[in-house]
Amino acid sequence: MIINSGNLAILFRAFNAAFQRGLGSAATMWDKVATRVPSTTGTEDYGWLGSIPGMREWIGDRQINNLAQHDYSIKNKKFENTVGVPRDKVDDDQYGVYAPMMEMLGQSAPEHRDILVFALLAAGFATACYDGQYFFDTDHPVIQADGSTASVSNIQAGAGTPWFLLDTRRPLKPLILQVRKEPAFVRLDQPTDENVFMRDELLYGVDDRKNVGFGFWQMAFGSKDTLDETNFNAAIAAMGAFEGDHGKKLGIIPNLLVVGPSNRAAAKTVVEVEKKAGGADNINYKAVDILVCPWLA
Repeated sequence: MIINSGNLAILFRAFNAAFQRGLGSAATMWDKVATRVPSTTGTEDYGWLGSIPGMREWIGDRQINNLAQHDYSIKNKKFENTVGVPRDKVDDDQYGVYAPMMEMLGQSAPEHRDILVFALLAAGFATACYDGQYFFDTDHPVIQADGSTASVSNIQAGAGTPWFLLDTRRPLKPLILQVRKEPAFVRLDQPTDENVFMRDELLYGVDDRKNVGFGFWQMAFGSKDTLDETNFNAAIAAMGAFEGDHGKKLGIIPNLLVVGPSNRAAAKTVVEVEKKAGGADNINYKAVDILVCPWLA
């Protein structure tokens, strides 16, 4: 192929088509546990996470919910992935072998959302959420009906592989994926570009802006203890007892069990086996869905 503007435009269209195929074919999991929130600035504030409003009987004037403000924000980060194509390969009409690479480049962008979201979930035992406590912690402060403050736990202690129970049926899921800029396919492939002139290399890449953060800790329970019937039941009971400030009932019922590959068999034993070994009914049969996530390996 002769290197000129017209042929480079044709090459870019072919590479972009491969990129778009990869972008659209990625099987992602992040939306099972996170809510996508569009961003219009460099940093978005989520101070309103301190309160979950509820309905009340309307007697007299409306009661305004003055949402508790917390110093919690998510700052967007820039991410990129770039590959180089030797100019000689284009000269020799061998550029077709790079189409799969461009497709993988496209696939890497949505997969990166999975990587970020599930890395944050795994880090929840040591990463603060809106109330200043770790997302999975023993002492989340909750104001009681009498005005006092109590410590509430959404964690099981242990030293094993973590597993998570989540309530993902609310408008805001336990995690937040904040998106400032969608993935864009870009290039530096003109003969006058420095990389082509100095290194004889055409560059193609993808970049975006985004970040992840925590939503309501009440929608999640993390455990590093053994995944078995006893601990599973204890986790469900704990989540069902969660209350908002001033004794407000939250009605939380988990619907998703998230595990890494090493806990797959244990998860299926707990919720997908209808009869236990002795023949008794499994009361947790189909109680929740299971999400086996490779990013938690």
